Amino acid sequence: MTDFIISAPKQVGINITGTDKKFPVRRVYCIGRNYADHVSEMGNDPKKESPIFFQKNPDNIDTSGTFTYPTETSDVHHEVEMIVALQSGGFNILEADAYNHVYGFAVALDMTRRDLQSAAKKGGKPWEIGKAFEHSAPMGIISPMEQVGKMQSGSIALSINGEEKQKGDLNMMIWNIPMMIAFLSRFNKLQAGDIIMTGTPAGVGPVHKGDKITASIDGLTTLEVVVV
Repeated sequence: MTDFIISAPKQVGINITGTDKKFPVRRVYCIGRNYADHVSEMGNDPKKESPIFFQKNPDNIDTSGTFTYPTETSDVHHEVEMIVALQSGGFNILEADAYNHVYGFAVALDMTRRDLQSAAKKGGKPWEIGKAFEHSAPMGIISPMEQVGKMQSGSIALSINGEEKQKGDLNMMIWNIPMMIAFLSRFNKLQAGDIIMTGTPAGVGPVHKGDKITASIDGLTTLEVVVV
């Protein structure tokens, strides 16, 4: 057993349907601009080019059912996404083999300090200040792929206080799950415990303290989050 000079960080885990065991998270990859309608609403060209990836930190994940409004911002936006949880990985994974590495799926939110992200974009700087902050990745319960299938299509939606804000279909992704896994594995050695946030459809917008966010994907457990 290794002795560390300070206490080692706690392993982050996500609940799984049908078991008390948790899914241990190693890395959190996020794809940007993966739904054409969202790309257009953000003022970008939706033509298919190389995908854009950034990362959140494992300890940005929050499974408490609340989202704490962050500091240094006045414009936090909601983005409903599906996550893909990997049970194995490697370099240069073929698209045809990609699903062999998938454990399951869940509903998640990519909460974004939009004002800080926009300033970073204008300055040609990394997005992490707007994306990777405390509680910025609320997540629901993972459903194993053996129970729900490959999740290639199905409604993805988000409402705030009962009013629908986002609505799309998983089949609208520019880069589908096998493409994402294959592309990422060219640059990083994917491993068990990695998760991929797969992008958001159009309709993103601000949240405020007291809002109740309901995020859903057909076949997966609905995620409900209150902004505090």
